[in-house]
Amino acid sequence: MRGNLCAGAALAALLLTGGAGVAAEGPTIPAFVKGDAKALEDRIIAWRRDIHQHPELGNRETRTATLVADHLKKLGLEVQTGVAHTGVVAVLRGAKPGPVVALRADMDALPVTEKVDLPFASKVRTTYNGQEVGVMHACGHDTHVAILMGVAELLAKRKAEMAGTVKFIFQPAEEGAPDGEEGGAELMVRQGVLSSDPKPQVIFGLHVGSDAHAGEVSYRPGPAMASSDEFKIVVKGRQTHGAYPWAGTDPIVAASAIVNGLQTIVSRNVELIKEPAVVSVGAMNGGVRDNIIPDKVEMIGTIRTFDAGMRAQIHTRVKEIATGIAAAHGATAEVSVNLGYPVSVNDPTLSAWAVPVLEQVAGKDKVSLAPKAVAAEDFSYYQQQIPGFFFYIGVTDPATPVDKAASNHSPHFKVDESGLLVGAESMAALTLAYLNSH
Repeated sequence: MRGNLCAGAALAALLLTGGAGVAAEGPTIPAFVKGDAKALEDRIIAWRRDIHQHPELGNRETRTATLVADHLKKLGLEVQTGVAHTGVVAVLRGAKPGPVVALRADMDALPVTEKVDLPFASKVRTTYNGQEVGVMHACGHDTHVAILMGVAELLAKRKAEMAGTVKFIFQPAEEGAPDGEEGGAELMVRQGVLSSDPKPQVIFGLHVGSDAHAGEVSYRPGPAMASSDEFKIVVKGRQTHGAYPWAGTDPIVAASAIVNGLQTIVSRNVELIKEPAVVSVGAMNGGVRDNIIPDKVEMIGTIRTFDAGMRAQIHTRVKEIATGIAAAHGATAEVSVNLGYPVSVNDPTLSAWAVPVLEQVAGKDKVSLAPKAVAAEDFSYYQQQIPGFFFYIGVTDPATPVDKAASNHSPHFKVDESGLLVGAESMAALTLAYLNSH
């Protein structure tokens, strides 16, 4: 995080002093952005439908990666494939010197069977963690790829007027790599996507969502999306006949007490006026018969936080509570916490700079402050390295109330494709405004 804070401070100094070519009146977008994006709208929608009909799970996005790489090569970009398994990284150099901006789109689908009646609905099935599953772009990553393909074409046509460089990052496995594999943004960062030349100064990303209507844009500076960690607790007792519980140690009773005890972490240990947090047990398994007390119970759950200190505090308390309550029941508890995605933190200074750009694209009345989301995003790994700004594009039909729209990850998730144009305009506008003003 230190690098992110230092970069953010430097950016703040530039904006406050008007240095390095920053326009005193604030960022403005080139007049051609909207027209150029509109001319590409049909192609963006066609790409999206093609990708939607042929979804691929994390680290298996071979067809999508080939489609992306072939398109970028035709545009004359410097293209690298096979990054973090199936990722594609491309560089577009403007005719004039300037800063480097990174743009990211995630490519993977989900193990969900589509239930939307569309002519291009997914019929794909595959094996995931040993089970046959349907595959669907139920989170909208197909739109992210299509939008960024369109932005690449728009910017490539304007490279003679462009001062600076754009690094396009098409990332696999945002939803998580298959069991036993590494992947996603964390692996891309480790493989040098942000540290290899050209090194980006900032990164932009977006996500479509059903919680807003098409044409609407939202954002949140600072902690925007939660970290996501998984815990596992194995409570070990001593097996006995259900008719003679005193002859053994019942791990089910101990585990039940642990579930209740874990609820006190958020209600009694966490400073909730500072940041929210969630501790949830999602599954508990033990025993096979009504008259046998088992020797162990296993439970798994999730921890969501918006603050690094609170995250560490909760990890400690989960272990203390589980082991302490187990001991009080004469049992033992083995606790493990697997770190997931970090907190997604939108650089506050970059966010303040970006909002006027979004307002020029969508209209001031269509841009709003988003609430904190307990969903997690591995875009956070990029934001740990350089200032980043991640925002949201609505894709629900304006005729449908958002509380009636199927959520992301649902088999009924449906995209109003008019929202894709706003996404392409926004990403292109942010890129060009940043390059021109820095």
